[in-house]
Amino acid sequence: MFGYSRLLFDKFTLVLLAVVATASLFPAHGVGAVLFDHLTTAAIALLFFMHGAKLSRQAIVAGATHWRLHLLVFGCTFVLFPLIGLLLKPVLLPLLGESLYMGVLFLCVLPGTVQSAIAFTSLAGGNVPAAVCSASASSILGIVLTPLLVAALLNMQAGAAVSPLDSILSISVQLLLPFAAGHLLRPLIGGAVDRNRAWLGKVDQGSILLVVYTALSASVVEGLWHTVSWSKLAILTLVCCALLALILCLTTVLGRRLGFNREDRITIVFGGSKKSMATGVPMAKVLFAGAMLGPALLPLMIFHQIQLMVCAVLAQKYAREREPAFSPEQTPAP
Repeated sequence: MFGYSRLLFDKFTLVLLAVVATASLFPAHGVGAVLFDHLTTAAIALLFFMHGAKLSRQAIVAGATHWRLHLLVFGCTFVLFPLIGLLLKPVLLPLLGESLYMGVLFLCVLPGTVQSAIAFTSLAGGNVPAAVCSASASSILGIVLTPLLVAALLNMQAGAAVSPLDSILSISVQLLLPFAAGHLLRPLIGGAVDRNRAWLGKVDQGSILLVVYTALSASVVEGLWHTVSWSKLAILTLVCCALLALILCLTTVLGRRLGFNREDRITIVFGGSKKSMATGVPMAKVLFAGAMLGPALLPLMIFHQIQLMVCAVLAQKYAREREPAFSPEQTPAP
């Protein structure tokens, strides 16, 4: 349990805050910005190549038959969440301003997480094979659905983003092709990947940090912190807390009302309520440009940490509720 509780305040969060501070004080510009842009493109390709190589086909097949659960998770991720963001526009737009509200909408249309959703589902005693299947499929579907939803919900002006088809093409080239290549090569490199998951996790985190620095640098140069005040950041944090609380309540209620068992309900809660930073940061780089990139990332970075903190506590609560069902012989040693 200690390994999961470290998600509350892990080292990655502290490093991420340091990167945000560095980008704010020493943003890359000129030739340096061009160099970092090329580095992030390569890092993103490596990130998704490794995601594809880590994806177990057996785990997908094991959980794929549970179609009702997957439909509900996908519905919460790509329908319910965006609908909430759209319906809250009359409240959020005056509070946050247009650029941050667009960032909240971008957060709402992102696919779910993979690693943390599976980890929390496992800790809480949920349906792990189904969690693996739905989380992996959510990431793949998001490559197509997220650009379409961005175009439909944000209604961006020319220059702020490319057309939906261009977005899908760009994302497919930068994300889907490396992902597919990694997965196709899994029979050859899967063993090495599984043995080095801890080290490869550092590659994932390093890629995200590099993209965040590059993206925030571009926005800082364009005047990000002149338009986003501390008061707006505080309001944005409260908005992210409210969004997470609302979606957790809705996924819990829907799982019960639709007659899923306890293990499936846990999977629905953690699968349908989380948003992926590993996928969202690279997508933002493709879909947004210039001064819009920073505000697009801020809601995601804040929501990401809040969801880890809340879901770590929630998973431990589920695990404690499950303990009386075990006999002393079945209870694992601490």
